[in-house]
Amino acid sequence: MDIYLLVKTLHIISATILLGTGINIASLMFFGNRSASAPERAFAARMTVKTDFLFTLPSVILQPATGAWLVWQSGFRWDDYWLVLTYGLYLLAAACWIPVVLIQIRMKTMLEARQNGGAFDQARYERLYRIWFTLGWPAFGGLIVIFWLMVAKPTW
Repeated sequence: MDIYLLVKTLHIISATILLGTGINIASLMFFGNRSASAPERAFAARMTVKTDFLFTLPSVILQPATGAWLVWQSGFRWDDYWLVLTYGLYLLAAACWIPVVLIQIRMKTMLEARQNGGAFDQARYERLYRIWFTLGWPAFGGLIVIFWLMVAKPTW
């Protein structure tokens, strides 16, 4: 088998998982958060955190590794404008994703404590949720633009 095609396939699959899991996590957390049921909200938060670690994290690691290998093997210039833009957007997505994961863990912990009869600070939870929701947009938008850049490889 051609190693280049294998790495390119891994790159495409991990990009698809990254985007698809992001949409799934956002939907799960968004709709789970709209439930009045504490167990449903806690379940949504638990599954969100698990999904991020099982699927998103490996994809976040594979993307730059396979991407760098593909650039090296394809003969693209590392400073091609579309690649530099891709690097920046990927860093933007990562800069949003890292705090999002920490927020998700905190929200999960708060919801589980509430479910077990512990104290629950609704105002703090809602503030964390708003930050989580807000950070998701630039990360998601950046990934959409990256997909386009990978396909189009514009030569502006």
